[in-house]
Amino acid sequence: MAANLPGPGDLDLSGLRRLAIGGGLGVAGGLLGIALPLGLLLVAAYGPSGLFAWSTTLVLATSILLLAGGFLLLLSLFAYRRAFVAIRKVDRRFVSASVLCLVGTLGFLLLVISAATLLGSTSSLLSCLHGQPTHALTCVRAQSPLGAYTGLAGFWLGWLGGVGIVLGLGLAGRRFRRRALGGASVLYALLLLALLGPFIALLYPVPGVEFVLLVAPILVLLAPALAYSGSRALPSTVRR
Repeated sequence: MAANLPGPGDLDLSGLRRLAIGGGLGVAGGLLGIALPLGLLLVAAYGPSGLFAWSTTLVLATSILLLAGGFLLLLSLFAYRRAFVAIRKVDRRFVSASVLCLVGTLGFLLLVISAATLLGSTSSLLSCLHGQPTHALTCVRAQSPLGAYTGLAGFWLGWLGGVGIVLGLGLAGRRFRRRALGGASVLYALLLLALLGPFIALLYPVPGVEFVLLVAPILVLLAPALAYSGSRALPSTVRR
């Protein structure tokens, strides 16, 4: 019976495959859930007049993108957690990363629920926003308190899940001697810091926060892309 149990090398390979899945889903989720919605909102607010107008269609499209992207990011975080769970069976240092990712999974589930609630209040949100994306949290809180507080809780729990990804990828980079995984960990850490700026600006005005918004879409695509690249390790790089 013991001969049929997976060995350390098999668990490591399983973890790497799951990291690759998490990275691939992360690129897709980041594109749909963060990069495209932020791009639409910024162009509508600060771009040339007439290129994109604030309308119910724009808010509805943004909400649908957030919903789809949030679901993909949820799957990405779930894949990362499964990767860390596999590796922690041979390396207990990954326990904290897997637990934080579990917390983050709950957070992204709440974000998906919050995005779903916005689909039914696009008209009221549009009249409240008046073309100012920084008013988003106040408007959502006024029009849909449940969606606002669900989104707030989801953001912070998801942020903790991001910390788990940073820890797990950093450990994986050292364990498998893959610089790309270490680089992905650094980029995810920078993304977490970048997301704090716009979030704080939703509560308190922060000059120049739009520049941080330009960095976040880049990081949210590069970080999982590096994780995907670094996890495509050859069997010879895996410890037996």
